[in-house]
Amino acid sequence: MSNGTLNRGVTSVSGSRPGLLVGRRSCPPPGRDAFNTQRVEDFYQIGEELGSGQFAIVKQCREKSSGLEFAAKFIKKRQSMASSRGVRREEIEREVDILRQTQHANIVTLHDVYENRTDVVLILELVSGGELFDFLAQKESLSEEEATQFIKQILEGVNYLHAKKIAHFDLKPENIMLLDKNAPLPRIKLIDFGLAHKIEAGVEFKNIFGTPEFVAPEIVNYEPLGLEADMWSIGVITYILLSGASPFLGETKQDTLGNISAVNYEFDEEFFGHTSAPAKKFISQLLEEDKKKRLTIQDALNHPWIKPNEHKEESKAQEPKKRERRQLKTTRLREYTIKSHSSMPPNNTYVNFERFAQVVEDIDHMEGSFASLASAHDSLQEDIDATVSIYNEKEAWYKEESEGVRHELSQIRYEFRKVEALKRSLQDDMRAFGSGLGAISARYRERQSHFEALRLELANELKWVQDVMGSFPTDGGGGGGGGYPGCSFSPVFNDDVNEALKELLNRSRGGELLTGINLDLEPGQQR
Repeated sequence: MSNGTLNRGVTSVSGSRPGLLVGRRSCPPPGRDAFNTQRVEDFYQIGEELGSGQFAIVKQCREKSSGLEFAAKFIKKRQSMASSRGVRREEIEREVDILRQTQHANIVTLHDVYENRTDVVLILELVSGGELFDFLAQKESLSEEEATQFIKQILEGVNYLHAKKIAHFDLKPENIMLLDKNAPLPRIKLIDFGLAHKIEAGVEFKNIFGTPEFVAPEIVNYEPLGLEADMWSIGVITYILLSGASPFLGETKQDTLGNISAVNYEFDEEFFGHTSAPAKKFISQLLEEDKKKRLTIQDALNHPWIKPNEHKEESKAQEPKKRERRQLKTTRLREYTIKSHSSMPPNNTYVNFERFAQVVEDIDHMEGSFASLASAHDSLQEDIDATVSIYNEKEAWYKEESEGVRHELSQIRYEFRKVEALKRSLQDDMRAFGSGLGAISARYRERQSHFEALRLELANELKWVQDVMGSFPTDGGGGGGGGYPGCSFSPVFNDDVNEALKELLNRSRGGELLTGINLDLEPGQQR
């Protein structure tokens, strides 16, 4: 493997065991529900570790029912949105979805998918022939014709992907494996689709990911991405395969990215002195900064260096003269592979590069958030202005209403004080009236008792008068005078009696109550 990657892991690793092509099983349709939630250990015997990445580990496994061998890729799931450890569920689903769409001789096959609380387990075709570069570096010599046979297989696998509008985005030597290195012409297998995306028409896709040494300028410059990025990576792979040198590799990752952005490379005479012109043209047409001018996958397959032609017949005739030079080429390729393996981080990733990619992605999200926030701020400011205007109107109305209410309250308090004063005055009058009524009642009782005494006295006086009058003799022949002939006694007597009674009443305290009482005696009442 080369200088690093953002990938989560590998689907297979180099080794000495012969490759094993297992039978393919039709996979269920994509989606979350398609993941088998049963224990993978119940169906597969898990064996030794084959390789590991940042958030994945690959182990050899054997299916218990059939005895066939596979590679089990355990991908650690991210447990929360806030965590940065593990792989997001949607990314795993995307990789599974893409693998389920691919059935090609040069692409690793997905057999099954299991899921538990912490991991998603991909059961993959076991590809144990090792990396292509490791295989070629062990050869004594390498001709361009041999190189084109392997490059063509890579192109055929990529052509299948691009026909389905799928971009791999992580083509590099360690993701180009051999199914069986002992075969006369080993079959190439493209692995690790963790960064693969389906390119949709009219949908802009940007990201910073991949292995710096092999990424295209549009990835470094954070420009819209498409299938062209894979073609750039194939150009870098071909350059290394023919020379044993990396075209853009610098002392640091920043230098490497700077060289890619500036397309700073050359065909050094030391490395390409005996390389054919079509081969160099093939590379230069792939390492084209302008995506529109870069070779497409069909252009590459039909390129004179790849497609059999007269040039290859001529170069084959010159092969004995160049064999010594070509042996040096494999020596440099061996040195390159040894150096790249020794400089590889333990988890096969460029951690800082990944963080930088995440930072750029976060910045992009933040810019979108800021735009939304600015729009929301403008809308909120309009709402605040409208609210302030309504508040001012309400405040003026409330002030006006308050003045009216205060005036009415003042009037009510004034009226209330008047009523209170009137109430107190009425209470005083009622107390005075009650006091006067008591005095009148006492006086009335006193007058009543006095009148009763007077009545009794008057009754006695009348009785005395009656007795006196009864004592006078009466004339049997009639006539007045009480026995005195010629005298009119009755009227004179009546007057005397009346005068006596009035004098008697005047002497009493209650005389005024009997004023007007006519006590004249009728003549018929006299005896």
